[in-house]
Amino acid sequence: MARQNLPSAPGPIGVFDSGYGGLTILREIKEALPQYDFIYLGDNARTPYGTRSFEIVYEFTLQAVTKLFEMGCHLVILACNTASAKALRTIQINDLPHLDVTRRVLGVIRPTVEGIGAITHSRHVGVLATNGTILSQSYPLEIRKLFPDITVSSQACPLWVPLVENNEAQGEGTDYFVKKYINELMAKDPQIDTIILGCTHYPLLLSKIKQYLPAGVEVVSQGAWVADSLKDYLRRHPEMDKKCTKGGRCVYRTTESEEKFTESASIFLNESIRGERINLEY
Repeated sequence: MARQNLPSAPGPIGVFDSGYGGLTILREIKEALPQYDFIYLGDNARTPYGTRSFEIVYEFTLQAVTKLFEMGCHLVILACNTASAKALRTIQINDLPHLDVTRRVLGVIRPTVEGIGAITHSRHVGVLATNGTILSQSYPLEIRKLFPDITVSSQACPLWVPLVENNEAQGEGTDYFVKKYINELMAKDPQIDTIILGCTHYPLLLSKIKQYLPAGVEVVSQGAWVADSLKDYLRRHPEMDKKCTKGGRCVYRTTESEEKFTESASIFLNESIRGERINLEY
């Protein structure tokens, strides 16, 4: 999917997600880097990615990354655990050399994992995520690379994303499924003292998650880790920082209808925004 004549002028930082959850990451990034410009792109028409094959997630993610490059981005953040797990490495190794060797695509898994070593005392960590992210084994593999002494247990939470997207995060019925998945994870390893929320939707369930966690168990949400990591990345790579425009602007693009996106996005951002529909299929 090589694209010719990508814009060379400085541009915004691209933030991509298969749906709405990445808005929780964007919110934290904007707080950490308010002076930068951003484009958020949600493939809301084809969400969820979590149940799709590796091949399809890679294909869809590459389409989104290419679109963001064409829109002027030199740096793209995959604010989606499934895309980070199933597509990031292939895009970095196989596609960037053909698209533009100077552009960069970063994910959310590595920044989240990097902070775990300083948090867990028992060296037993749990991961709550979608089926796709759990099946990819991305979190256990990444944790073992950095911290081979840490034991990792994982639990898929297939109903959490639909509950959040249907604005039921604080609903009474949600308690049952929050408690159920936490109990199933802790039953696998009662020594867990740190849990990673490996899906960008899950911070909206944080109050209920904390309610059902055993005493002494720490929960790690991704947004702040990813934002801090991006800030550090731009500091360490001034050549990329120069390619990122700084006007404090953020625009929103979606593959779904503008009205539906605008209504649903407000659940995640707590502010009024306006999305514009685009097409990703080539």
